[in-house]
Amino acid sequence: MPMRTEIPVYHPDLYSASAIRDTYPHYAALRDLGPVVRLGKHKVYALPRYAECKQVLLDDETFVSSGGVALNPVANRVGQGTTLCSDGDEHARRRSLLSHRLTPRALRTVQGMVDQQAVAVVQAAVARRTVDAVEVATALPMSVVPDLVGWPRQGREHLLRWAGATFDALGPFNRQAVRTLPSSLGMLRYARRVVHDRSVLDGSMGHDLLCASDEGQIMPAECATMMIDYLAPSLDTTISTISSALHLFASHPEQWRLLKADPDLVPKAVNEIVRYESPIRAFSRTAARGTELAGIPLPTGSRVLVLYGSANRDPLEWDDPDTFDIRRDAARQLGFGHGTHGCAGQGLARMETSAILRALVEHVDRIEVTGPPEWALNNIIHRLERLPLELIPA
Repeated sequence: MPMRTEIPVYHPDLYSASAIRDTYPHYAALRDLGPVVRLGKHKVYALPRYAECKQVLLDDETFVSSGGVALNPVANRVGQGTTLCSDGDEHARRRSLLSHRLTPRALRTVQGMVDQQAVAVVQAAVARRTVDAVEVATALPMSVVPDLVGWPRQGREHLLRWAGATFDALGPFNRQAVRTLPSSLGMLRYARRVVHDRSVLDGSMGHDLLCASDEGQIMPAECATMMIDYLAPSLDTTISTISSALHLFASHPEQWRLLKADPDLVPKAVNEIVRYESPIRAFSRTAARGTELAGIPLPTGSRVLVLYGSANRDPLEWDDPDTFDIRRDAARQLGFGHGTHGCAGQGLARMETSAILRALVEHVDRIEVTGPPEWALNNIIHRLERLPLELIPA
């Protein structure tokens, strides 16, 4: 079969404010064009279908992260030395420093605390009855993650703004990225100060990193970036998933009744929520050598964009992909990434989301939307900014 070299071009800007707020029509248009589509605005090869996204994520020798995963050179330069932007032995070394904290066994030690906090969050929300879904979704990760990472109590009021900005910087260098740049630099400055003052919480991940630095396993400078590496993703993605869960169950009451009738569906529901509203839109990779994808040649240095949100709605992979159904087996969704760069904290994210869902099932009869949903403007994170809800107590 002859190689197809004509690569279709997509001209609309995938990162305009309107596309960020409503991306799914763009994903569908991209998938219709083919397995590899050039984004005219951003000089990158977008991968809108599941098969190619998975292939790239599994081949981390050809498609590397060490050139950065952002769509702009500034963030790719700043990202050097992070777990996200490293490959091979370097990546394994950085991950190994903290992987013991995130094993199923280690997470079991915090399960009781997470469950308790989740019940407290849901009970407080039910007592108020009218709530903002995003505020409810923020409460649990904010009470769990900064303690695990060891972020000092002081300075936590900026964390959400900083974490969101850290993701914004990984898109193209557009108005959004420029506007939030000071915040992402603020987070880095603060993290460096925490490391310098050794003000991390005892027995936390940050404490492990300081010890590793003292023993010469990592450079002191890596301590700060690695704390952010684990903190920013663990906040925003989980907040996205929990607020999407509230939105989806409010707008699909029949699915909510299914979950109420069978709480054992919670793990499946978590996968389906992440598939249906993938928290991370896309990260890029660079071709380390000349290669081909779906019969299309890609020269060395080509940047490809793994569109998780589109892959998870690809009709070539999923039956009725635009239908939210918690009975579906969506375990193969790519929302947490895949392969060696699969999300290190996904066990914790699943635990937090499951804990909230179980607490909701127990304490809430119905979830009703009381106002229009507002989507956050962020280049990378797909999440609600605001969603007024009424929680009708069980």
